[in-house]
Amino acid sequence: MDTNVLIVGAGPTGMTLANELLIAGVSTVLADKLAQRSDLSRAGGVQSRTLEALDQRGLLEPLLATGEHPAITGHFAGIPLPHDANRHRLPWRSVPQVVIEEFFEQHLAAHGLHVRRDHELVALAQDDDGVTAAFANGATLRSRYLVAADGAHSAVRSLLRAGFPGQPGTLTIAAADVRLGGVDAPTSHTWNADGHWAAVFPLGTDPQGRQLHRLVLGGPGRSLPREIPVTEDEIRHGLSTVFGTRVHLLELRYARRITNASRQVEQYRHGRVFLAGDAAHVHLPLGAQGMNTGMQDALNLGWKLGAAVHGWAPENLLDTYHAERHPAGAAVLRNVRAQSLLMDWAGTRDPEVLAAREIFTDMAQLPDAQRHLADLMSGMAIRYPLLHGTEAHSLVGRPAPDLDLGPARVHELLRSGHGILLDPADTFAGVAGRWSDRVDRVGQGARTEPMLIRPDGYVCWAGTADPEPALNRWFGEPR
Repeated sequence: MDTNVLIVGAGPTGMTLANELLIAGVSTVLADKLAQRSDLSRAGGVQSRTLEALDQRGLLEPLLATGEHPAITGHFAGIPLPHDANRHRLPWRSVPQVVIEEFFEQHLAAHGLHVRRDHELVALAQDDDGVTAAFANGATLRSRYLVAADGAHSAVRSLLRAGFPGQPGTLTIAAADVRLGGVDAPTSHTWNADGHWAAVFPLGTDPQGRQLHRLVLGGPGRSLPREIPVTEDEIRHGLSTVFGTRVHLLELRYARRITNASRQVEQYRHGRVFLAGDAAHVHLPLGAQGMNTGMQDALNLGWKLGAAVHGWAPENLLDTYHAERHPAGAAVLRNVRAQSLLMDWAGTRDPEVLAAREIFTDMAQLPDAQRHLADLMSGMAIRYPLLHGTEAHSLVGRPAPDLDLGPARVHELLRSGHGILLDPADTFAGVAGRWSDRVDRVGQGARTEPMLIRPDGYVCWAGTADPEPALNRWFGEPR
């Protein structure tokens, strides 16, 4: 074997997974077809759950130190969702994808893992022992497992001939990174009476300290073939149509057309090959959910691959990746489709759509509705179906609460990449000791009820019953 895991694609999903495998002590090759890292911003926001996961690995503070990344409010179909400081510990941040990719690439390189660029995958074959990958530059690699993180037009997915059902793109909108004059709100969705609309989000600043924005334009007559370039005149016309003379273009840095295609692979696992990120699911980029969902795919898969490589993975652990992440991806596709409808993405001004949006907007002002939508968009609503007999406990399947355990908080303890057993009464010391090479026990002083937390930060057991079945289920046979 040349390596334990080959990751195809060095975007946020691939690099997040590479970091998880680095923590797990698994040899990894990260390959990308691009000769150099893209300088396009693409996604522009990081959700609360992704920020928590980065904090669990000690990466959040260094990432935020790379520049000005203000907290921003989320939205659902253009309806603002105010951050509830008592509900989500970490509010959404404006961190462009290009910043995340640069940060991760430098972080991985500092730990000896360098992206192998100009590696375009052209063939793969798998057998009972591993996967052989061939690249256009003549290189071949043999790995125990391969992960496709190579985007919406995934070569891996095509080579596997994996089913990718869903809805084809029926229209496009223009998305651009710009400098604007006259913007008076940090986040805005604005429509005019004819159905033309614009969305403006902060993207931090350029090297000269000037504010950048992501601008999205849509409405009647704006759906053009993807191959037609987006011009400055088109951007100016779209701004004037929606904002009049109030907002104007200062600089167009880059632009592209995005379709409303919505698809998801039928299976996230194909033997020793796994699909993650846009290789597994594509949809409109509402709320940066594509990037965040891909990074969370990686966080779910990474520790499981590590367990398999090190030989302690229980039976079917790798199958839980599909069982947990496919429903999570499907939920994102559903909420994106609903948002597209309520936003009147095509600018039809259909009276029935406008009536539905008006009623939904009123309902979204209710505190319970706001909390539900905020959890949905932030990734905090995910509850994995962790079936081991204690799933009725309210904590099981959800992200662990970030408790102050005295010497450290939960997110700091997770930086080892191990599981954590919180045992405040020192009841389970004897049992936990048999898994001490992969589960860290925190005894007296924990000031919480007993719970078992997986390396990805999700609770897989809680209560006072015997934790041994859950330890066996998620951490394999004891040593």
